[in-house]
Amino acid sequence: MMKKLNILLLLLLFSGTLLAQESVFNYKKLPSVKLKTVKGLPFTSDSIVNNGKPVIISFWATWCKPCVRELTTIADVYDDWVKETGVKLYAISVDDSRSMTLVAPMVNGKGWDYTVLLDPNSDFKRAMNVGPIPHTFLLNSKGQVVFQHTSFAEGDELNLIEMVRKLNRGEEIK
Repeated sequence: MMKKLNILLLLLLFSGTLLAQESVFNYKKLPSVKLKTVKGLPFTSDSIVNNGKPVIISFWATWCKPCVRELTTIADVYDDWVKETGVKLYAISVDDSRSMTLVAPMVNGKGWDYTVLLDPNSDFKRAMNVGPIPHTFLLNSKGQVVFQHTSFAEGDELNLIEMVRKLNRGEEIK
C-alpha cells in the first residue's frame, strides 16, 4: 500500500512539474502592460517586437550586480549579435521610484545599446511571473516565449546566442 502511495505521489509531482513547465512556454503573445521609456514616454509591453526576428527580454535593476554583469557582458558582443542574427534586446528595469533615477545614468555610463524600459510598479514583472532577477526571456519570431532563465554565470550569453541562431535557422528550442 505504501509503495503504491509513493508511486502515486511521484506521478502527481511529475505531472505537476510538467504542467508548470508547459505553462511557462505557452504565451501566445506578451501581456499588455504599461511601461515607460527611460525618457518617461509611455510604452506598452505588447509593442515589444522585432519584425519576425528573435527578441531577448531581460528583467534587471541597478542594484542587482548579476543583472548588470549580464547586460554588460552582452553589451560587449551585442553589435555582432544584431549584425549576425537581427536579435533585439529589451532591458526592463524593475527599479522602484527611489532608484529609477539611476537607470538612465547607468545605461549611458555602460554604453548599453538596448531599448531600456521602466517597470516601476513591477506590473510587467508580475504579468510574466518573474521572481528573482536577472530573469531573461527569449521570444521566437512570433513573439512567443521559447526559453527563460534566472541568474547569470559567465558563458550564459554564449548559450543565449546559440539559441537565437537556432531560432533563425527554424529550429525549435527544447
